[in-house]
Amino acid sequence: MREKWSAAPRRIAAFDALRGFALVNMAVYHGVYDWVYVFGRPAAWFTQTGNAHIWQQFICWTFILLAGAVFPYGKHAVRRGTVTFGCGFLLTAVTMLVMPSEQILFGVLHLIGAAVLLSALLRRFLDRAPALPGAIASFVLFLFLRSVPMGYLGIGELQLFELPRRLYSVPFLFPLGLPGPGFYSADYFPLIPWIFLFWTGLFLWRFLRPYAEETVRGWPACRPLVWLGRHSLWAYLLHQPVLLGFIFLLSILTGS
Repeated sequence: MREKWSAAPRRIAAFDALRGFALVNMAVYHGVYDWVYVFGRPAAWFTQTGNAHIWQQFICWTFILLAGAVFPYGKHAVRRGTVTFGCGFLLTAVTMLVMPSEQILFGVLHLIGAAVLLSALLRRFLDRAPALPGAIASFVLFLFLRSVPMGYLGIGELQLFELPRRLYSVPFLFPLGLPGPGFYSADYFPLIPWIFLFWTGLFLWRFLRPYAEETVRGWPACRPLVWLGRHSLWAYLLHQPVLLGFIFLLSILTGS
């Protein structure tokens, strides 16, 4: 049975609260990251274990899955995608000018903006796809293609097929997951494989929605987190300057 995804009448507060929680989690992560890598303070638990990577991936998976799940709820998808991608481009320009060592050429904002635009373009096709098989296929493709930026197909460290090196010789294919020579981005979330995680969220919630939406709408939600989640783009853009200013001021006040 194929579940249609007609636009929902109103936002789900629990989803906004979850996005708000992800923003708080991200701000704490970036605060620790800035403390260690920008201001040079020691934190062995962050730098010498896999904790930082696991933490970062948890935050990003939350954002991307949620972005896919709520895609059908909004209107003007092309405008939303364009604004989000434009904010990602603004972030690229600022990081290249102010902190070139931490430049972000294709991060989460670029990915979500591009994923929304592509999903709007492919909406008729996505609408016809059955929800549960779509979710399973999208997640399997995400896992299988996750190592494309590293030059092979496989799952985890299992290398099943090495991709031709010439695919990685073109400097401007990095948005597709094909970084060229000397490419560096502090955050890197290319369309391959990450758009498939976005579609996993889209299809999975479309499958669960007939059974779970009423329950989820009834969940209590923390109002400050709901507010933050509904202003997530501004929070994403402003949190790093605020954090850097706060840590800099703290360093002056403590004399460290």
